[in-house]
Amino acid sequence: MLHGIRVLDLATLAAGPLAATYLGEFGADVIKVEQPQGGDPIRGWGVQKDGIGLVWKSIGRNKRSVTIDLRTDDGQELVRRLAAECDVVVANTRPHTLTRWGLDYDALRRINPKIVMLHVTGFGLTGPKSSRPGFGTLGEAMSGFAHTTGESDGPPTLPSFMLADGVASLNAAYSIMMALYHRDVHGADGQLIDVNLVDPLARLLEQSLLAYDQTGEIAQRTGNRWGISAPRNTYRTKDDKWLAMSASSPSIALRVFKAIGRHDLVDDPDFSDAQRRLKRLDEVDELVAEWVTQHTLDDAMAVFEAGEIAAAPVYDVSQLVEDEQMIAREVFVRVEDPDLESMLVQAPVPRFSGNAGIVDNLGPALGAHTAEVLTEVLGLTDAQIADLCDRHIITSGRNAS
Repeated sequence: MLHGIRVLDLATLAAGPLAATYLGEFGADVIKVEQPQGGDPIRGWGVQKDGIGLVWKSIGRNKRSVTIDLRTDDGQELVRRLAAECDVVVANTRPHTLTRWGLDYDALRRINPKIVMLHVTGFGLTGPKSSRPGFGTLGEAMSGFAHTTGESDGPPTLPSFMLADGVASLNAAYSIMMALYHRDVHGADGQLIDVNLVDPLARLLEQSLLAYDQTGEIAQRTGNRWGISAPRNTYRTKDDKWLAMSASSPSIALRVFKAIGRHDLVDDPDFSDAQRRLKRLDEVDELVAEWVTQHTLDDAMAVFEAGEIAAAPVYDVSQLVEDEQMIAREVFVRVEDPDLESMLVQAPVPRFSGNAGIVDNLGPALGAHTAEVLTEVLGLTDAQIADLCDRHIITSGRNAS
């Protein structure tokens, strides 16, 4: 779907590189530029096996790794020449550093007016915090997520995965596609896309904003409950497993009452009316919890599925990959890899009727494609590549795995 689109991924760690990964899954040629010494820090982030970063293997899928020392004048010139041949540039270096290197949007659009540049930062390209470094944890804290997550008598709770980066990467990927559409369909130039790690997650927490603006109420932590829906929680089963339930649709709550044998509540306005039911939230929750604790997970799920109730088992990862729905949809695919033999990764998420996402290969060795890309895209000769290697501007990757 994106064959013919070339992406220059200059970013590190998560949000920017993830956006480039999504484009690569649908055919874009993603050129990953890394520092010769160590490369993208995400190579060493998280769980390692035999010195190989597993997160890098997934985020680096379908990318070509090129090493260029961006701290040198010659390295910066190489990147400018690559940008002239690309449709998209992804960066997350702090603005003043990119400007000093001559790799900011104003510099790149002078050599390629059609370039679409995504610049991901902690706090955005404008405002008093624009020059501050930032990571996803700060976005999760400032967006309001941590404040509303956790038990009512417990501390603000951060996620155990890169939530802010992930949400930002999704916003970034669709923003790139809109900019490319505007350029290619309407004949416009490229443009700069400013995405940070706070705003996208705050957008998902918009209910807190709306309530505060209109009622003055500040959302507080309520554990797994949610003040706009009842029942909504996780419930422990007789065999010490857990299931989750959501009755966001009013009809679902009535089905729950029928399923647990409380038909009398269906006609009781204190329980059948959605707003009045919220005032009895504790009572509703206790009724469901008591019923669930008397049944095994399988038995409870059989009842809820038969009653068309929105409930699901709380899985760990081993249960997730073995679920019949996941297997039928091929949500996870095993990909061969020269370092790990093979690894199970999540397949591209969107499903199109006419095109399929791809995972051709996992994250490559550092600099594995340097010579290949510089020869193919810039037309450099073997002698020129050897000279750049001798001066430590690049590592050629000719012997990389």
